[in-house]
Amino acid sequence: MSAPFFAELIVEPFLSGKRIDTFLGRHFRNYSSYRLQRIVRAGEVRINDVAADNESRVYRDQRVSVRLIEPPDQLLLPTPGPLHILYEDPWLLIVVKPSGQIAHPAGAYLTNTLANVVQHHLDQQTCWRGLLRPGIVHRLDRMTSGVMVISKEHLSHALLTEAFMRRKVQKTYLALVEGVIAVDSGVLDKPIGESVDPASCLMTTHPEARDSRPALTHFQVIERFSAHTLVEAKPVTGRQHQIRVHLADIGHPVVDDEFYGPFSWIKKDPAGNPVPCPAESRRPKTDGRDPFFPNDDDDVNGLPNDQQLVGRHALHAHRLEFRHPITWEPLSFEAPLPEDIAHAAARLRAPSK
Repeated sequence: MSAPFFAELIVEPFLSGKRIDTFLGRHFRNYSSYRLQRIVRAGEVRINDVAADNESRVYRDQRVSVRLIEPPDQLLLPTPGPLHILYEDPWLLIVVKPSGQIAHPAGAYLTNTLANVVQHHLDQQTCWRGLLRPGIVHRLDRMTSGVMVISKEHLSHALLTEAFMRRKVQKTYLALVEGVIAVDSGVLDKPIGESVDPASCLMTTHPEARDSRPALTHFQVIERFSAHTLVEAKPVTGRQHQIRVHLADIGHPVVDDEFYGPFSWIKKDPAGNPVPCPAESRRPKTDGRDPFFPNDDDDVNGLPNDQQLVGRHALHAHRLEFRHPITWEPLSFEAPLPEDIAHAAARLRAPSK
């Protein structure tokens, strides 16, 4: 086993008054409370040079030293895999998530997620697996590609989460939609809630939607084609499927969207039933195919592949702008249109023969 890991921590204001195991658990997120309490009982934790016990509490600006004599015991399974990194420092990791990959383990999908791949990347930087744990502070739908920010430690995670909640993070998406949008720009502000169909967990602008909440999206036309439009969309709020639902509501659903049709119409499965849940919530396929990446013969949105323009909903998180949670430096990151959407746009742009 590797030598014990030593750390010295300063108590942050928002953790003042917490029990020592709770405080340590925020810094070492892959450790269970039981293991941290055992390390405290072993005399390996000191507060301002005084040995701590499990009833000790920490207060602002105190110095906590800890000698981790055991490795983490709540590990996120690391998965080797490609990782498109735009930026990395001791606090943050900015990556481009590919379409077909979910952000973190959920339901039946417990491996090969972005979080699993990032965990493997972080494990290469520490003496023990799991000393760093990826903090997912925002999400993209499984089939949406684009820029994501991931925290590497608890303070940046907390501050980034607050920035998203306070709408201090500017998100810009690119979407290829059905039909020609006549106006050059506009604001979509219909509230969004859960579908009125009790069998569905999809979202809608229907007036009778459950738990309907205000939603605001700004859009601008980038390019028009004969029967499609490339749109830039900037969501101000963060409702589930917000851009897809808002664009569908005005009659311009995202190309190859597997759930949302024009004017709040929710698509049906081959049996004629409403699609109940996003794909990442379903059970994985049992025929040996990778559930994250549909095969060429997969029907991802109710249409045979020869009738699909992109093969997945044509939505891409193009740009992310925010202040660094620790240094306060303004940051901006972009990912160009991925090959599938760019190829579709080129096909639409080419003169018909």
